[in-house]
Amino acid sequence: MNENTISVTAIASFVETESDAKQNRYIFAYTITIANTGKRTAQLLKRHWVLTNSNGKIEEVDGDGVIGMHPRIIGGGSFCYTSSALLETDVGTMQGYYTFRDDKGETFNTEIPRFTLSIPRTIH
Repeated sequence: MNENTISVTAIASFVETESDAKQNRYIFAYTITIANTGKRTAQLLKRHWVLTNSNGKIEEVDGDGVIGMHPRIIGGGSFCYTSSALLETDVGTMQGYYTFRDDKGETFNTEIPRFTLSIPRTIH
């Protein structure tokens, strides 16, 4: 039985005040909720993102933790944070995975399901 059960949800929004279409600069804010539905405490160690714009350009981003933190999420607990992404197009996607370590020292990856980055009224 897998005692390391983490779910990830994302909500994204266009940040018009920071974006500039003439410069192909589209900023999107996203809020991630990481829920530990397992029994063991898990600490987020790393992140891996794959950003794809509407021209098919792919950018991969790796880093330690999230927003300068390595949160420990107890079983039944959750952690939420907001960050942002820059695209050269008005539509794109993000997906990836987080690497965690549980309280027994075992590491495991959890998928970040693909979500859409889009300015309002671009995708119907």
